[in-house]
Amino acid sequence: MIPWILLEVAQAPGNGEELRLYKRGTEFAMRVGKCELMNSRVHGSEDELAKLACGRITNRPEPRILVGGLGMGYTVAAALKGIGVDGRVAVAELVPAVVAWNRGPLAELAGYPLQDERVIVREVDVARIIQTERNAYDAILLDVDNGPEGLTQKDNDWLYGLHGLNVALATLRPGGVLAVWSAAPDRAFTSRLRKVGFLVDEVRVRGRGTSGGSRHTIWIACCAI
Repeated sequence: MIPWILLEVAQAPGNGEELRLYKRGTEFAMRVGKCELMNSRVHGSEDELAKLACGRITNRPEPRILVGGLGMGYTVAAALKGIGVDGRVAVAELVPAVVAWNRGPLAELAGYPLQDERVIVREVDVARIIQTERNAYDAILLDVDNGPEGLTQKDNDWLYGLHGLNVALATLRPGGVLAVWSAAPDRAFTSRLRKVGFLVDEVRVRGRGTSGGSRHTIWIACCAI
């Protein structure tokens, strides 16, 4: 078996652990401690996160999308396919090294999405954008940490709490969509989404798309028009 090769190391936010980028043949993985955060062979649910959200805003002129968490670029690439030439995607990524990896060894995986002129990358916590911009986006896509039950940064809890969800609601334009990725279902999170006024669909998708893999959860939460 081909061994994993450690390519890069960066500081993970919040807990002081190392975020490590590995390669094995044509496969890449990001890990924190013993936890594999993402793998280039398993991105079907990241693709679906963008497809499902974009499907709700297809008729909007010049749609604006905010993606929280760059990962390996798959969500951004899928969003670009769903918004047309007049759309724009803002990507918030807290770890500068992840942005550098997506411009370097990971760039080809998703088809060089950061080179698309419709994309702007902001090296900042997505929570800061949500807290400071109002009525700004047609869709917010959150693929941060491991979902509502985060593994690497407790600060992410704010995003998924009642306060954060209320602020996200105000950041969306009328009829906008909040799409949230999670490794597992979370009934309490579904309840919080509805409590702040979202209309919620909870969708189970496969990690490898039509090829199967683990089941992940995506919430598509729409605000009133």
